[in-house]
Amino acid sequence: MTKRHISSKIGRFFNVFGSAVAVASATRIGHQPVASDLRALGIDPAQFNSIHRN
Repeated sequence: MTKRHISSKIGRFFNVFGSAVAVASATRIGHQPVASDLRALGIDPAQFNSIHRN
């Protein structure tokens, strides 16, 4: 494994982790998460919007 490959994987991990934190924070306070964060997690923003929350 090259250093570039390892750093790329580490960077990807932090991007996904950051998106997860952002989506969790937004939903916790009742806001709509940013579509790019949802896509980074593999979630379709349109389907996420159709979820009914109480």
